[in-house]
Amino acid sequence: MDRTAYARRLRQKQTLAEKTLWTLVRNRRLSGFKFMRQIAIDRYFADFICEAGKLIVELDGAAHDGREAYDHQRTERLEQLGYVVLRFHNERVLADPGGTTDEILAALRSARP
Repeated sequence: MDRTAYARRLRQKQTLAEKTLWTLVRNRRLSGFKFMRQIAIDRYFADFICEAGKLIVELDGAAHDGREAYDHQRTERLEQLGYVVLRFHNERVLADPGGTTDEILAALRSARP
């Protein structure tokens, strides 16, 4: 499967936490920062990315249980490419969406020159 088709499939099968966060950051709703979702970077797909802030937001659910080493390796590679990676558990996004976006916004503002 090509990367575009795979990204499209990921967007169609997003989790409730991904839907929730996407609603909060899409269309420049988060202080004018543009986010995209399920974007191919190197050999990975980033859940959410803000290119202007060089920020990637990853949401971790049950599928990430037992994959901590893989996630760590992935984060290291994305950081080598110049990105800051924020990780949130799905439960956090669902329980405290405002706090999650506050933390994302703080990371974006601190990254701005």
